[in-house]
Amino acid sequence: MILSRTKSESAKGNRNSAGGGSGSAGTSSKSAATIPSFEEFLLKRDYIGAKTVLQCSKDYDEVADSLKELWVSFCNFHIGDYKEALEQYEKIYDADKSQKEVALNICVCMFYLGMYDEAQKLVEELPENPLKIRLLFHLAHKLSEEDRLMELHGSLRDVIEDQLSLAGMHYLRSHYQEAIDIYKRVLLDNKDLLALNVYIAICYYKLDYYDISQEVLELYLNQHPDSTIAINLKACNRFRLFNGRAAEQEIKNIVDSGTFGSDLIKHNLVVFRNGEGALQVLPQLIDIVPEARLNLAIHHLRRHEIQEAHQLMKEVQPSVPQEYILKGVVHAALGQETGSKEHLKNAQQCLHLVGGSASECDTIPGRQSMASAFFLYGQFEEVLVYLNSIRSYFVNDDVFNYNYAQAKAATGYYKEAEELLLQIHDQSIKAE
Repeated sequence: MILSRTKSESAKGNRNSAGGGSGSAGTSSKSAATIPSFEEFLLKRDYIGAKTVLQCSKDYDEVADSLKELWVSFCNFHIGDYKEALEQYEKIYDADKSQKEVALNICVCMFYLGMYDEAQKLVEELPENPLKIRLLFHLAHKLSEEDRLMELHGSLRDVIEDQLSLAGMHYLRSHYQEAIDIYKRVLLDNKDLLALNVYIAICYYKLDYYDISQEVLELYLNQHPDSTIAINLKACNRFRLFNGRAAEQEIKNIVDSGTFGSDLIKHNLVVFRNGEGALQVLPQLIDIVPEARLNLAIHHLRRHEIQEAHQLMKEVQPSVPQEYILKGVVHAALGQETGSKEHLKNAQQCLHLVGGSASECDTIPGRQSMASAFFLYGQFEEVLVYLNSIRSYFVNDDVFNYNYAQAKAATGYYKEAEELLLQIHDQSIKAE
């Protein structure tokens, strides 16, 4: 439902007479006419503008307060201020418990805030409808209820909303090609849904096809060059294809914009700057941006702060290769530092699991993982099999060359080990 700015005749008359026909009043009216309406702001996806006009413009004085509150809550949700939206929806629902749609909105806000148990409890009490099914579907994933997840999977219909929800689930479970297939199928019959190109581009990014990701993304950016999410993804592609400086150039104009996605931008800026500002920015984003915890742990590892990295990762239950790899590396570092066989065993399991998986065994991270697992097993001939296969990607990488040299020395290739060690420039590695 879109608000109407139509006024009664008496209201129009009062406003005109108040102007008194003065020149200054005429100028003011002309200026006011240039301000976009609430509806126009919504169509442009400018939810801050929509919220501001709704709250401040006299054009909406006659709109019922209850309807205003609903629209302000809607805007806050789409701005990304889920906490404020939740509080507003709860206030509206407390005043009228018959508004079950508002209660469902409360559940959605709780979901975005990570309040999964609270959302589950409330949504179960609400009448059945398609949004409730989709929300329960994603709650089952977050709460690791696999049987419930499969049951709800069977309840999804062959309609756009449900299919997009299913594609989102595939994405969350790292089934990126399956997600792409669904997005492309929906897009084939709904060419106006341009945003699906962004989702497809994100999946290609996750599959390391950065060129293809950028090509698909441009289809959306050509129509919406101001999209924060699309600009951020373009920056990430440039980071992978080129370097942090090239990536930062893409997002420099939206870093301090305060728009939806600003937390993600702050997080990625730390990554683009090779960890600069990590301790100031990442801790406050741990519960907002999932990768913040992982990147903060990586930052601690680079500074040889093993215990700090372990504290961040010890409660993480890995579900994707990157999490298994990082957890394995932390266990390996801690095991080597303390001599703990338990940590070394956990490291071996995490890294071997990634290296041996069908989806990762032929990727660079997968082969690195398997090499690391064999390194910890002390099977250096096997280490060389995997490192030889990816050597060309790490010619000037000091850490790679150090591990490669150790494996060479352990298998009797002393001359080659010496040549590799002489290529290392990192002072801390040279000292070791």
